[in-house]
Amino acid sequence: MTRGLTLAELGDLPAVTDLVTAGRALGLGRTKAYQLARTGQFPCPVIRAGATYLVPTAGLLALLGLPVPGAGSHPSAGQQ
Repeated sequence: MTRGLTLAELGDLPAVTDLVTAGRALGLGRTKAYQLARTGQFPCPVIRAGATYLVPTAGLLALLGLPVPGAGSHPSAGQQ
């Protein structure tokens, strides 16, 4: 069985993480994560870079209902 990620581990993820780590955060094994990514069914955005699948951490955190660091804190946010 795949060990999921703790909240602390999720908070320490870089801006973009690999597919296996994102899958672990969702309780998915490596094979299932790649299967879902190949068929376009991974539950959050996936970036294909050559033979590599990358997952933006913001999308992963949003899917899990966790706050996205820096979201809404852009200097121009709310300005016209």
